Amino acid sequence: MHVIEQERPAPTAIPGIAHVTWAGQAEGLDQLSLWRQSMAPGTATPPHSHDCDEVVLCLGGWGEVEVDGERHRFGADCTLVLPKGRVHQIFNVGPQPLETLGILGQSPVPTRLPDGQALPLPWRS
Repeated sequence: MHVIEQERPAPTAIPGIAHVTWAGQAEGLDQLSLWRQSMAPGTATPPHSHDCDEVVLCLGGWGEVEVDGERHRFGADCTLVLPKGRVHQIFNVGPQPLETLGILGQSPVPTRLPDGQALPLPWRS
């Protein structure tokens, strides 16, 4: 059992993306990770996939998610459902930061580039 003071996302090596892992392997989890991110306007995640399901809750801002060559727009109070193994990319298309909460079905979270190579994450997953 852990009670965790929620830290604010901090800048990462991925330009424009601030991240904090609120819960994961370090807290004794192996079937769940909880990530909080903030993306600057005009930035995007690298295209990637995970070896687990992912649910992303949009807390604020405007984004687009690309999956299978199709883009879908979303905003605050929208939920993205990203099944295991699906290559996706999230873009901030609004004028303010895109604020999200990610829930992933594994800890740590293996992340891969579209060609299948591992994508080392610059944060604790």
